[in-house]
Amino acid sequence: MTRPQWLLRAQARMWRALMSLGMYIHRLAPPQPPPPAFSRTIPTAISPTAGSVRIQFYVPSNYAAERLKNTTHRFPVVVNFHGGGFTIGTATDDARWASAVVDQVGAVVASVDYRLAPEHPFPTAVEDGVDALIYIARHANELGLDADRIAVSGFSAGGNMAFTVPLRLQEELQALSHFPSPTSSASTSTSDTITTTTENTSPSNLLPNTIHANAKDMRAMHALKIAAIVAWYPSADYTLTREQRRLTNPRRDQELPAIFTTLFDESYLQPPAMDRASPYLSPALAPAAMLAALPDHILLYTCQWDVLRAEARSLQRRLEQEAGKKVRGRMVKEVPHGWDKSPNPWRVTNGVGEAYGEACGELRRIFGSEGLVVEDGGG
Repeated sequence: MTRPQWLLRAQARMWRALMSLGMYIHRLAPPQPPPPAFSRTIPTAISPTAGSVRIQFYVPSNYAAERLKNTTHRFPVVVNFHGGGFTIGTATDDARWASAVVDQVGAVVASVDYRLAPEHPFPTAVEDGVDALIYIARHANELGLDADRIAVSGFSAGGNMAFTVPLRLQEELQALSHFPSPTSSASTSTSDTITTTTENTSPSNLLPNTIHANAKDMRAMHALKIAAIVAWYPSADYTLTREQRRLTNPRRDQELPAIFTTLFDESYLQPPAMDRASPYLSPALAPAAMLAALPDHILLYTCQWDVLRAEARSLQRRLEQEAGKKVRGRMVKEVPHGWDKSPNPWRVTNGVGEAYGEACGELRRIFGSEGLVVEDGGG
């Protein structure tokens, strides 16, 4: 039986505070990643539950200079989703990954503080992720970003979102397809506010209402395509019980304690009788046609001692065999789930820099940035 909401919220707040401390210690290990350069807080539009989402931006060293020069240079962008079972964690938890991408790819990283469960259960996180992508597309020129070079990345629950957010975005783009792409010029709004209407505000109809008055915004949305997905040890099939997942792990002593996984499931999977086969929750079960609409460039990194590895592998097989995707990446040997987030203030866990570097190399190739001078970043 699911525990009462007040108890779930109290436990979530406690673990959020402890995880914040752990991630602070994690960021102390040399080389220390830089803090975000700036942030934007945007009102939500896709979710029927009103609220706001903060996006933390990590930028290359030449970002400010290029913006001051008012040149036509545009930076590729990686929209990132943090882990924590959709219940704990913040957008700065992946600062080392952001630092690697900024230094080695020359891209901006936009890390999303999506709303957390149990206050905001499924599908709020996924809907907030779509809002973040829409914001990036609509404000690309203002932020100096290249809307043709957008990738998504994520870790654990965020790795799930790296797949489910693009899948959910498909629904919004399908709704938008009923509106012709405008050809007339219009000035770009510099406001961070996404205007909504009070009419016809179901999720499938909200997007056209938010941008119908701005022709340039509509052109940006018609052109929105995600170039790549980078998923780190994602959850992919919530129809599996926790015990079924545990049976796939050769090192039971390396698993997350049940106190965490129970909290995550009871918080995010509400109501308990929900359809856990939804493609916006379990991308490994998404229809082949939906998977085929995902980007052609997919990077998938799993951990050998992880209860989620088998379902991520199942997703990979379906992407390759049914959707025709070539999935790159690898299984990181002899490491548990979340191995790259060890709170060690003296050194970064072995192998993290290598794995991050591999993924950044692929992103450079995908973005067409092979000539970039690579700095020593990311740990």
